[in-house]
Amino acid sequence: MSRVTEEEARVLAQARAILLKLSAGGSGPALTSPQLVREYLTTLLTSQEREYFVMVALDNRHRVLASEVLFAGTIDGARVYPREVVKCAIRHNAAAVIFAHGHPSGVLEPSQADELITQRLKEALALVDVRVLDHFVVGQGQCSSLSERGLL
Repeated sequence: MSRVTEEEARVLAQARAILLKLSAGGSGPALTSPQLVREYLTTLLTSQEREYFVMVALDNRHRVLASEVLFAGTIDGARVYPREVVKCAIRHNAAAVIFAHGHPSGVLEPSQADELITQRLKEALALVDVRVLDHFVVGQGQCSSLSERGLL
């Protein structure tokens, strides 16, 4: 697969900034299909040199309330703290959330650690009535859904 040029990286960074700005105001796009979610998350996380863990907070109609990078890691991992995730979901009054993190290596296969943290987050958020809709692994412009793999 070809590398992203400097110009393409600049355009992607601008698109990412616009998406984050739109979603921060509570009137963000409605993510009503798996394809829309994939496009949104791929734009946010493609071409990153290290792993970022993102939470997209949604209202009852799956409109984006906020999209936040909660944790930044290294080239092969990021520590995720359930307490901070729950605090963020409550702060945005989320009815549901979608998680995503990038694999800079481009490997779309979720790791065992990815599966375990997703289950822990799902259990923690269930205590405050927030649904976890999915967790995506993003790499090289593509997404892999834990839900579609039966891992959620």
